[in-house]
Amino acid sequence: MKKKLESNNIRMSLFLVIVALIFFVVIILRTAQLAMSHKVDGIDLQAFASSRTTKNEVLKGKRGTIYDRNGDVLAQNVSSYTLIAYLDENRTTDINKPQHVVDKEYTAKMLATVLDISEEQILEYLSKEGVYQTEFGSKGRGLTELTKDAILALGLPGIDFIETQKRYYPYGDFASYTLGYAKTTVEEDEEGNSEETIVGEMGIEKQFNEELSGKDGYTFYQKDRNGYKIAGTKEVTVPAEDGNDVYLTIDSNIQLFVERALDKANWYNFDWSTILIADAKTGAILASASNPSFDPNVRDMTNYIDYNVAYAYEPGSTMKIFSYMAAMENGNYNGNDTYKSGIYVTKDGTEIGDWDRNGWGEITFNYGFVLSSNVGVINLINRYISGAILKTYYNKLGFGHQTGIELPNEASGKIAFKYETEILNAGFGQGITATPIQNIKALTSLTNNGVLMQPYIIDKIVDTDTNEVVFQGEKTELDKVASKETVNNMKNLMRSVIEDPMGTGHTYYMEGYDLIAKTGTAQVADGNGYGSSVIRSFAGLYPGNDPSIIIYFSAKDQGSYGVNAMKQVIQDIVVNVSKYLELDEKEEDKVQALKKYSLPSFISKRTMDVTNTLMNEGLTYVVIGNGDKIIKQYPESNTIVSELDKIYLVTNDVNISMPNLIGYSETEAKTLLNLLGITYTTEGNGYVTSQSINAGVIVKKEDSITLVLKPKF
Repeated sequence: MKKKLESNNIRMSLFLVIVALIFFVVIILRTAQLAMSHKVDGIDLQAFASSRTTKNEVLKGKRGTIYDRNGDVLAQNVSSYTLIAYLDENRTTDINKPQHVVDKEYTAKMLATVLDISEEQILEYLSKEGVYQTEFGSKGRGLTELTKDAILALGLPGIDFIETQKRYYPYGDFASYTLGYAKTTVEEDEEGNSEETIVGEMGIEKQFNEELSGKDGYTFYQKDRNGYKIAGTKEVTVPAEDGNDVYLTIDSNIQLFVERALDKANWYNFDWSTILIADAKTGAILASASNPSFDPNVRDMTNYIDYNVAYAYEPGSTMKIFSYMAAMENGNYNGNDTYKSGIYVTKDGTEIGDWDRNGWGEITFNYGFVLSSNVGVINLINRYISGAILKTYYNKLGFGHQTGIELPNEASGKIAFKYETEILNAGFGQGITATPIQNIKALTSLTNNGVLMQPYIIDKIVDTDTNEVVFQGEKTELDKVASKETVNNMKNLMRSVIEDPMGTGHTYYMEGYDLIAKTGTAQVADGNGYGSSVIRSFAGLYPGNDPSIIIYFSAKDQGSYGVNAMKQVIQDIVVNVSKYLELDEKEEDKVQALKKYSLPSFISKRTMDVTNTLMNEGLTYVVIGNGDKIIKQYPESNTIVSELDKIYLVTNDVNISMPNLIGYSETEAKTLLNLLGITYTTEGNGYVTSQSINAGVIVKKEDSITLVLKPKF
């Protein structure tokens, strides 16, 4: 019995030794695996250890600014704020000066009075476990200086802000489709921390996103368990590189004249309207506007198409300019030859008529241009050129191809015609498509003695660190497409279109202004032929004797009064641009360029001192609140303003009262309400005639105002 017991003990001891040996071998093997492997159980050990002991902070490169040709800011980065709350109790070293959120319920209750977030949602953010700090989602980002100050005034421990950048457009609804917009995208990590990036998604912001964006840098250092840098340890910093500044050829003064002229035409309900103005000698774009437009600060667009560049349509009779040029350049055109106007019947029996199908009898080709005779163009093609010659000349002028303007999504248009009816229709701008920028390009041949110019919109690109010009836009001659004789003949015909009482453009005639042009009206295809809608076009040169500007205006409508609205727009633009550029021959009508003033920063300045400064400069300003200091301004500092602009000053008054918006334009009203963070809806277009919240009423964050707008003219 004793031997059996000893034998069992020996076997048990042997078993324990074997188990211990196996366990020891497993530990050795596991240790070797941990020592030799980069990843264990799918975890990168080196990265895991590094993340717990090191900190890599991204240094954001500031996005470049977009300017007009005169240095006026059109798009820039401004400071905004992201709200954060510290939840780690270890931040607090002095109980009397807490550095973390102590009372989460009270903090949530107080923040809900300022933020557009429910108390319950805020408490949910504050109740996260095991995180050092938390943010508050999209509604806790992009906060204004005013909102930041209101939160600080609550005196809540553990509340802080991260200063970030957002894209800001000082003039709001101004050259919007040209500038486009840049949008802030946010990526969050598992702990709720976010990284913001500004990316261009439309217009110049998209086309030159890489040049404007710059490059991010970083700071790398060792940290303690609370995330603070360990003193005496090595720190590596690679500085950020700011994005380049982009200067456009746009002239803000001319752009302003164009925008206001389109606003005045709001009494006529165009489906859309669009204007391009170019420097006649260089092809530089001076103004580009569309209606309806949008404010890139709020991105309230109804479509994403830049009609001046990205939309090709049947241009109508403005193409007769180039059909006649083709005949003249072919060498056998005689403007005094005659043809029978009214109706032309093609070989297949199709009738093509003049706009007055009764015609004007036997008339000359020159007079047919003045009357915008379709039958005249048909006879022109049959007698002097051919479909092949016409197509070749259209292509030579740039139709059917992108111009290469520095804007995204440019359309090519379509110059394709083969059969008789197609060829004849193409001669007066039907059955083919073109863009306004293509028309601008073709018209430069009439303002440069027959030499075609490259249209461009980038004046220069400047390295913000070195102030070096890294790209310079310039006048570029492309091809000789017409003789001086052809140019002079066409300019004389275009002058007759305006000055002859029978000319189709005589309604645009302006006493004392040498405006020459060709008008056009094209029916719009609706899938079942041509419907009731028309696209009206105006291709003008001013002054006609020696043009300085090219104007191309087009609009889609469904009535007979559109030309009256277009007349008002063109005449307003010609008068204002003529005076601004001193093109008017009447000395007494000449005016000096608008006085410019570069706004300094008024932030934290005494309200009385700021208003005195602006008053002495002859500038118009609006003060919001009764505070003694300025906490926000519009436009931002370094913006160039003139006496035509309004300057808004927000004071440190906690209570914001509703301003009186009666008489404000739609753009001015939206700008002010966006500045104050007041939500709104609008009814109609034009200028404010009534507001749902009376002036002087204290505004709460949940309030929304409705503005009723009507055209002033």
